[in-house]
Amino acid sequence: MNANLPKLSRLTRRSALLVIDVQNDFLPGGRLPVPRGDEVIPPLNGCMERFHRKNLPIFATRDWHPPDHGSFQAQGGLWPPHCIAGSSGADFAEALALPPETCIISKGSLPEDSGYSGFSGTDLAARLRYLGVRTLYVGGLATDYCVLNTIIDALRLGFRTYLLIDAVRAVDVHPGDGERALGEMRRQGARFITSDRVSA
Repeated sequence: MNANLPKLSRLTRRSALLVIDVQNDFLPGGRLPVPRGDEVIPPLNGCMERFHRKNLPIFATRDWHPPDHGSFQAQGGLWPPHCIAGSSGADFAEALALPPETCIISKGSLPEDSGYSGFSGTDLAARLRYLGVRTLYVGGLATDYCVLNTIIDALRLGFRTYLLIDAVRAVDVHPGDGERALGEMRRQGARFITSDRVSA
């Protein structure tokens, strides 16, 4: 294991898991596929099983865009239409084993809201604080956009934040974007860990 990664992180009653945007449109064959995006599913499923067994909170964010969302190319944005609310592309990946009690956080539901952060325009922070959560474990898609922005906001809001380094993949619109995002998260104070080192 990389010497810069913690050897083990034990879950406590103040821990929560945050799964970012593992939706059909971001997987191979989707409208905006993240290269190898489906590879995040097995490590996330393993983490969810451990959190579920300990009765710890699990949150899953999803892009839930209107057809005229400002991030779409037709509106001058960067992306093709994706994750339109109610569409099959906006559904969570079938292989993602979300427990029934998972709290779903919809984001980017207004045309002017980019939805890059799970905290932007949502009640995620309030829900975490109500549950007494202090530590977040975060994985999903994509490293250089929604994962990056969510983690930066989590750190700004005072949560101790772990990135599940084997459970993220990058879009890499510009080569190296993913690596630069990892560097920025580390500079901001995120801790990196592999999913198998999160211990129940």
